Amino acid sequence: MTETSQSLFQLLFWIFIFPGFLFSAGLGLIVSWIVRKVSALVQWRVGPPFLQPFYDVIKLTGKETLIPQEAQRTVFTTAPLVGLAGVLLLAIILWRITIDQTAFIGDIIVAIYLMTLPSLALIFGSSASASPHASVGTGREMKLIMSYELPLVLAFIVVIIKTGGQLSLVAIAQQVPVFSISGMLAFLVALLCVQAKLGFVPFDIAEAETELGSGVLMEYSGVLLAVWKIVQAMMLVVLPLFLVMVFLGGISADFLSGLATPIDNLPVVGTLPVGVIVLIAFVITGLLARFSKYIDILFLLSLIAACILAGLGKYVLVVVLIILIKNTNPRVRIDQAMKFFWVYCGIALAAAVILALIGNAYGISWL
Repeated sequence: MTETSQSLFQLLFWIFIFPGFLFSAGLGLIVSWIVRKVSALVQWRVGPPFLQPFYDVIKLTGKETLIPQEAQRTVFTTAPLVGLAGVLLLAIILWRITIDQTAFIGDIIVAIYLMTLPSLALIFGSSASASPHASVGTGREMKLIMSYELPLVLAFIVVIIKTGGQLSLVAIAQQVPVFSISGMLAFLVALLCVQAKLGFVPFDIAEAETELGSGVLMEYSGVLLAVWKIVQAMMLVVLPLFLVMVFLGGISADFLSGLATPIDNLPVVGTLPVGVIVLIAFVITGLLARFSKYIDILFLLSLIAACILAGLGKYVLVVVLIILIKNTNPRVRIDQAMKFFWVYCGIALAAAVILALIGNAYGISWL
């Protein structure tokens, strides 16, 4: 195999297998199951089985794809692919930076742009469906984007100020801006903006199933709807990962090595690697989960423990905060969301920018 062929094979492996499509989509579907399972347990429901998100996507791919008669077919059918391309490229960039520390100056700007691409594709796709319900959802999605994009950018500006003007994610991930007042304010606002980007409660206004019947996604079916589901699942991976890299110091490059480390101080398990122990617990509790709700909870906890032991503790922390916000707040109206982001988040970020500038000028790191 020539050097060119090897490079091409490696590139295709990155894009389609690891850390690209298969890895990010698979991890995203698992995380979406965790979100649904925890939400169900909070509401004293059983919740879906572990493979339900995978079943949903596979089932959709086998269904007929219906396109409204008056829809703009080209925009309607290509919008999900544009959204998928954007989130896939963002996933590859973030994982490559995490694993190989390969970055370029200004990659944070590229990442912010790619984060917006799926939402814009969703707006174009739903507006092309010629559905009145989807048009209401489109209007709400547009207002929501205009509401949270400016606070989100301001939050990242705070980080750039705190890191001395760094525009490279590798350099930014070497520091932990959240351990300062301005950094904490920026992190909390960015977390709420990510909640809105994911379309989770209390900012699920554009879909609002009880009001609009899925709103922006109402006219999508079959393979096209499956693509949107995969895009949403991958967003659940890349957005918290981006917050971890920008605010929490990033994830270690050898984050999966923790699963191969044995627990020597536990004589019961001897020198078995952590990954094997967690896998055994995961399989056993998974087989017995249907007999008891408490074993079902242990099944969920064993998966979360595996993620933490694998070195994804910061990512798990962000996902837990997202689930907490999702399950403790009612859906807000679009005017309330706009007021919240423009007024309250705007004031908080203006204060954060001033504090960050003062701290940077006088060398006060905790500001």
